[in-house]
Formats: sequence, C-alpha cells, structure tokens
Amino acid sequence: MTARTPNDEPFELVSVQKAAAPTGSEGNDWFSYTISQGTNTITGYRQGNLAVVKESLQELIVGLNERRSPKRGRVQLTQTKKPPKAAAG
Repeated sequence: MTARTPNDEPFELVSVQKAAAPTGSEGNDWFSYTISQGTNTITGYRQGNLAVVKESLQELIVGLNERRSPKRGRVQLTQTKKPPKAAAG
C-alpha cells in the first residue's frame, strides 16, 4: 500500500469560532471556519447558531470528500446508432 501525499488526505473541519460579520454583511451571529485537506485550506464565514453552522459544514465536507473519491458503481454507457426511420409513403 502506498502512503498518502499531503493533498491526498480527506477534507476535515479544523475550527469554527464566533466572528464579527464579514464586510458588507449584517448581524451578530457569524462564525468563521477553517477546513483543511493536506496543505490546502478553505476559510469562510457562515451565519446562524453554532449547531446549524457545524451541521452545514459537515455536509459540505462530506460532499467535498465524495467529489474526490473514485466513482463506484457507475455504469459504462455505450452509444448505439438509431435505426433509420422508415420512409413515409
């Protein structure tokens, strides 16, 4: 088995913390978050209560990890020629 390279690691939530509203935004229920995957880092903001923010971030991480994994169970589609239409007559 080969070792994973740093950017072959799965995405994971590193931190979620209370934050001031981003520039141009209103409200006081903002959180900043950091998601990492090897040397890659995603930072952003979400508004809401902590439980809802964490739940939405976990859904985001699952989606990111699904996108980077090989597709399983996918059917190989082959194109076939359609039979010629009968002449009207």
